[in-house]
Amino acid sequence: SRQELDGETGMKGMIITHLKEIQDDRGSILHMLRADEKDFDTFGECYFSEINPGKVKAWKCHSRQSQNISVPVGKIRLVLFDERSNSSTKNKLQILELGRPDNYKRVHIPKGIWYGFKCLSNMPAIIANCADIPHEREESEIRPPNHSKIPYQF
Repeated sequence: SRQELDGETGMKGMIITHLKEIQDDRGSILHMLRADEKDFDTFGECYFSEINPGKVKAWKCHSRQSQNISVPVGKIRLVLFDERSNSSTKNKLQILELGRPDNYKRVHIPKGIWYGFKCLSNMPAIIANCADIPHEREESEIRPPNHSKIPYQF
């Protein structure tokens, strides 16, 4: 069964959930998200982002869209930064490593959180993202990986 780690939430509105993997000799079934879970709001779109070994995809922030991400293939370092002016965790930075077999989890990233990731595995990693609204370019903002307002260097 899944165990939500409310005590492991690092930022207001963020939820980290251990995901179930059912293994047998043919391969695994990897759970990601169900409509009856605490961090499910509504379905907008689901997509996969591939990132090559050692590469960085950063920084992005959504004004209306929340993310539910997991890493079924490979490993990444996910870095989150809270710049929301009304947040009790404003200016907090959180670093997580996600991927199989040790850290197969789902991270719910609320709107207004900056996030970026780096591939840690020696093969491309796949990030699954189930967002609550379809992607709209005008509702997101992008910054380069070395942006001075985010206190982290990949």
